Amino acid sequence: MPFLGAHMPTSGGLHKAAANGRAIGCTALQVFTSNPRQWAGADPAAEKIALFRAAVHDYDPRALVSHDTYLVNLAAPVEDTREKSKQALIGELRRCGMLGIPYAVTHTAAHMKQGVEEGLRLAALGLREVLEAAPGDAILLMEITAGQGTVLNSKFEELAWLLDELGRPPRLGVCLDTCHMFASGYDLRTPEAYAATMARLDETIGREAVKAIHVNDSKHDLGSRKDRHEAIGDGFLGLEAFRSLVNDPRWAEVPMVLETPEAETMHEENLRRLMALVA
Repeated sequence: MPFLGAHMPTSGGLHKAAANGRAIGCTALQVFTSNPRQWAGADPAAEKIALFRAAVHDYDPRALVSHDTYLVNLAAPVEDTREKSKQALIGELRRCGMLGIPYAVTHTAAHMKQGVEEGLRLAALGLREVLEAAPGDAILLMEITAGQGTVLNSKFEELAWLLDELGRPPRLGVCLDTCHMFASGYDLRTPEAYAATMARLDETIGREAVKAIHVNDSKHDLGSRKDRHEAIGDGFLGLEAFRSLVNDPRWAEVPMVLETPEAETMHEENLRRLMALVA
């Protein structure tokens, strides 16, 4: 059985998210370590760290993931925003180290009409500074995006360029997202389409760089460039895409986490649908 789980709400504390995830059958877990709509995230107190570590004791350590604040933009045209973004990511990686979470996912950057080339250049500079300054050994994962607006990293080639520009450091990787991939034009709906997309991924990013996967159906069709998640099997991707994914041996030790709507009521059902697809 692959690592399958969900991004769990943290109401009541991080330890509650871990316990609630285990209660619905999660073997993988994603959480926010701080408020995702604020810049500054406070480091957790020793008591909260102990509670979280106890709550995730039965999880495989490789199956734990955090997600950064939504405000991060390493390619922002305003220097103050870029600096805040760097400090937010440094703080995220620091908190992950304190909590024993090996991976932190980030949306990374949007070029804000500066152009893709300049946006990638600024993102690379910011990523380098973050990785040099962040304590611990948690790995920062650049998430593939749906390509809405001026958001970068909707193409495998952009993610690969950033990895190569920084020399593919051990603390930098990639998080796939099935909805985002589909929205940006990568088809996964049939075994043949899935195989072709993964072959292209191997040729550009390289499978070894992928350390986490967000598992979401899509409310919109292929190439829509719209980031709208849907319940598993209820969107334009359909169940066959997820059957290919959860039975792909290359992802056997990569955490796959749901970010589907209505977490409180639907995560358990969506997790059940995924597990039913595992051969």
